[in-house]
Amino acid sequence: MPQTPIFSSMLGSSCSGQVQPDMGERCVDPVYQDGNLVSGSLEALIERLVPTMDYYPDRTYIFTFLLSSRVFIHPHELLAKVGQICIKQKQQLETGTEAEKLKSFAAKIIQLLKEWTETFPYDFQDEKSMKELKEIAHRITQCDEENGTVKKIISQMTQNLLMALSARSQYQEIREKFRQPVSDKGTILKTKPQSTQKDILSVCCDPLILAQQLTYIELERVSNIYPEDLMQIVSHMDSLDNHKCRGDVTKTYNLEAYDNWFNCLSMLVATEICRVVKKKQRTRMVEFFIDVARECFNIGNFNSMMAIISGMNLSPVARLKKTWSKVKTAKFDVLEHHMDPSSNFCNYRTALQGAAQRSQTANSNREKIVIPVFNLFIKDIYFLHKIHTNRLPNGQINFKKFWEISRQIHDFLTWKQVECPFEKDKKIQSYLLTAPIYSEEALFIASFESEGPENHMEKDSWKTLRTTLLNRA
Repeated sequence: MPQTPIFSSMLGSSCSGQVQPDMGERCVDPVYQDGNLVSGSLEALIERLVPTMDYYPDRTYIFTFLLSSRVFIHPHELLAKVGQICIKQKQQLETGTEAEKLKSFAAKIIQLLKEWTETFPYDFQDEKSMKELKEIAHRITQCDEENGTVKKIISQMTQNLLMALSARSQYQEIREKFRQPVSDKGTILKTKPQSTQKDILSVCCDPLILAQQLTYIELERVSNIYPEDLMQIVSHMDSLDNHKCRGDVTKTYNLEAYDNWFNCLSMLVATEICRVVKKKQRTRMVEFFIDVARECFNIGNFNSMMAIISGMNLSPVARLKKTWSKVKTAKFDVLEHHMDPSSNFCNYRTALQGAAQRSQTANSNREKIVIPVFNLFIKDIYFLHKIHTNRLPNGQINFKKFWEISRQIHDFLTWKQVECPFEKDKKIQSYLLTAPIYSEEALFIASFESEGPENHMEKDSWKTLRTTLLNRA
């Protein structure tokens, strides 16, 4: 995580991007509307990123430009251009006699690099970027060779960067061991007595506690999603200006891993319901998950809530009419109302906004929790990308678009930094993360065994599925 609190002050109600008066003289092509930067050439935007003796870019601009720049230029190429500008400014300052100005300039360049490495450490994963970083650092070190302060700061910055890259690499290795979203293991005609099968209720029968453990898992996984991961939605679609760049972009898997978690939870819910033999117990299981989803909503964990609802709406579960006839559905109806997709999920967005406002004024981590429906969050960024062009007709970068995208991503980064207030229960989490889940075929078979097929279409499906799985076994 960033060592400097760059997110706390950035991207408030408006993204002004206002500049110091002298900056307007350096770059003639950026366009401003009401003091807000809305467009500019890549060269001018890069120049605006680099500090001078009398100027340092505000954090909203640093974050937004570094985030969006990867759409147009590789990080190592951007570092090279920043280095070139630094050399020119350093040479100009060296012609003078004031050594303090040179030290002040060096301090600002270090601060920029520090913010860059802390906020986007993965930009420095390849040798080219590290080489450019070291070259800039070497030149800046020469500005203060007497006391070695600059050298010490750069050394610490590099050490922190390597630690961040190592931690991320370790997480990706662990992620590879995560349960896959679908498993055919142990399938799954009900040949074992129900008493020998462990279910979620035997591990945790309190909806609130289960909702808290789900929230713990959500926050843990969300913490490993980085702003550059989210920007891949734009940079990996069709927006790179130079197509040769695409092969060099390192693919990360954090978005896919988090999406797989959603699918796993949905399938686990469906599995837990469908594999229960007795209708009374199955009814209890459905009502239990409804209560868990409700507690997730109250906590602000909308992603788990949506996953649970999605699991209960899968066809193998939804067709269990005899079971649903015994379920008290009033609470489920309320949940579905919150997740009604009409008007672009208007009800959910209202609830999300309420949770976000609560988070801003909260005094405890418990009240700060906001976990949006990740799939919808991703779609929002994608549509922002699709409805606005990256460049304007005059060739300038449409920076207004990237202000909006960075604002969305900033909100997510703020929410992901909340420390989970709930104590980890290893037993419950182990079950949630490793319990066998049925494939779609196995879910239908379990569903048909619980409540027989009601029409010719279902009967044909039932026969086909049973034959297919038995032959496969």
